[in-house]
Amino acid sequence: MQATFRNFRNQGISMRRNALALLAMGSTLVMAGCRQDMHNQPRMFPQRPTTLFADGRSVRPQVTGTVAREQGDATSYFITGNINGKVGDGLPMPVTMELLERGQERFNIYCTACHSRVGNGGGVIVQHGYRPAGDFQTERLRSMPLGHFYQVMTNGYGAMPDYAAQVTPEDRWAIAAYIRALQLSQHATQADVKPGEKLEKLGDIAEREGLPRDFAADWELPATAVYGTPDNQDEGIPGQRIVLGGAKGTSGSSPVNAKPGAVSEQKPAATPAASPVPQTSGHNR
Repeated sequence: MQATFRNFRNQGISMRRNALALLAMGSTLVMAGCRQDMHNQPRMFPQRPTTLFADGRSVRPQVTGTVAREQGDATSYFITGNINGKVGDGLPMPVTMELLERGQERFNIYCTACHSRVGNGGGVIVQHGYRPAGDFQTERLRSMPLGHFYQVMTNGYGAMPDYAAQVTPEDRWAIAAYIRALQLSQHATQADVKPGEKLEKLGDIAEREGLPRDFAADWELPATAVYGTPDNQDEGIPGQRIVLGGAKGTSGSSPVNAKPGAVSEQKPAATPAASPVPQTSGHNR
């Protein structure tokens, strides 16, 4: 009988051991399923110090130029390029050499692929078959207010996509100012330069730089070229001189090729200068 009791006790001990082993294994599996990883990561409390950063602050400085969603005037000239609902002229900031140099840098990065560095619309991707780009030296674009160029960069136009995501509002205005300077540079007179300085023709400069003399000259497109503009009309595309068919004021008139000389190519008396406009509130960077 004692042997039976011992066997029964040994079996009970064995069962308890097995139960403890199963409990330990189950606990291990449960704990493994409660890993922290990124499910419950450490966080900073606002305005409390920390040793994580060298300056001891948990709240990090804002990126330069940060604007809150509700901060600033979304209807200002600086943001829209409009004054009283119409496209405005002039710059919403002072005209400085630093601004023009910044505009030149941004222009060379984002605009030259289509418009070329001299702004004649003969950029490299146009030469490879992309839609013809606007020629800034045409009378139409030379007469456009600066707000027009800003809005085209902001919203796009025709085959040109918008560059709002790539170029900040400040840089868009800088590019617009540089476009005006580029236009003046190719239509300047002796009265536009300082005493003692002389004007040089682009052809002479091109030859001096080892380029063809006609590097900055007008370039021609075939009559079958597509304008790629919203109204399918000439928007300053080089080599495309057109008149509207049909009676004056008739809707549905379509552009047709004009004979040489049918459209006036007279230059405006003077290229509008980039002049500042009164500062308005909401020009937050």
